[in-house]
Amino acid sequence: MGKWTEGLLTWGRARPWVVDGPLVALAVGVGVWGVYTDPEHEGGTWWGYALALAGSLPLLWRSRAPWAVLGLCAVPTSALSVVAHFAMPQIQVGMAVAIYTVADRGRDWQRAVVLTVTVLGNVIGTRSFSGMLFSMVVSVGSFVFGSLVRELRRLAGVEAERARQAGLRAASDAARAVGEERARIAREMHDILAHAVSLMVVQAEAGPLVVHSSPERAIRAFDAIADSGRDAMVQLRRVLGVLKEDSAAPALAPQPRLAELGGVLDRVREAGVAVDARIEETGPAEVQAAAYRIVQEALTNVVKHAAASRVVVRVEVRDGATLTVDVADDGTGPRVPAGIGVDGRSGGRGLLSIRERAAACGGSAETGPRPDGRGYRVAAVLPLNA
Repeated sequence: MGKWTEGLLTWGRARPWVVDGPLVALAVGVGVWGVYTDPEHEGGTWWGYALALAGSLPLLWRSRAPWAVLGLCAVPTSALSVVAHFAMPQIQVGMAVAIYTVADRGRDWQRAVVLTVTVLGNVIGTRSFSGMLFSMVVSVGSFVFGSLVRELRRLAGVEAERARQAGLRAASDAARAVGEERARIAREMHDILAHAVSLMVVQAEAGPLVVHSSPERAIRAFDAIADSGRDAMVQLRRVLGVLKEDSAAPALAPQPRLAELGGVLDRVREAGVAVDARIEETGPAEVQAAAYRIVQEALTNVVKHAAASRVVVRVEVRDGATLTVDVADDGTGPRVPAGIGVDGRSGGRGLLSIRERAAACGGSAETGPRPDGRGYRVAAVLPLNA
């Protein structure tokens, strides 16, 4: 009902002549008929018809100047009422429409003046109580009806503004969601590619050195390169599957879980780094995915930057409430402050990605040299019930 009323009001405002034309015709017809049926002047008088027309024709401009139109209609209508009382119709259509228009579109002081003058005029200017009551119902009723339409228009404006604000908020939320999704995809791709490429580079550099002296070791190195490449392709398809068109079937797979860390640890061993791992494969899927990526990124840094011979990996549940991740190596490590990239330059995404993944699960992460100064350590705490 609200939308229908709002649409009708909007349609009427857009086509004032379509609405005002019939109103003027009705007001003129009723006024002329009142003059024609005047019992004191059979057939009416020319000045009676002139006053009837003058009290109705200004309604054509009521949408543009409601206050002025009310004054133009009131003067001839009042004159006709004074000099030829019996010529006045029972319902003064022109004045009723003019009062309604001011109540609907006039300023507050104009509306107050119209209501006051209308009430006083009906009380003082009528000759009988019944006539006063009838005129009051018509004139004040027109004012009340115009006020109701005014309030409906105001409420429609409030609803439209509320809908506009809701649309802006929805657009803002959508833009923020897109930004967060892009950041998530960037982190995923960084972790996947950095880990796979680092291992492939290490194995590719080691392969030619042992191809003659230890062919079996060279074969294992090339197999590790192939395995890393295949694993990276599988994970990239999983991440990029959400970017396919709706008509295409996305190649989605579950987020990586801690049970899949075995393959990562094997490839690190094949890169020549001894691995001591103890992993509790438990926790919600999003926590396990974050822990998997943190361990993967930490091991990538070990292979790529630390020049380590041994790394200790611990993923354990403490107090039944948190999952702790600890990756410590005995290498040199990147001697840079926390917040600087693992490549020794500002802006690297490795350590930043670790902290972001921990924060996304409601946890925290610390990176830096080990307390004894031997090697580098990545530690994270992930709440299980976040």
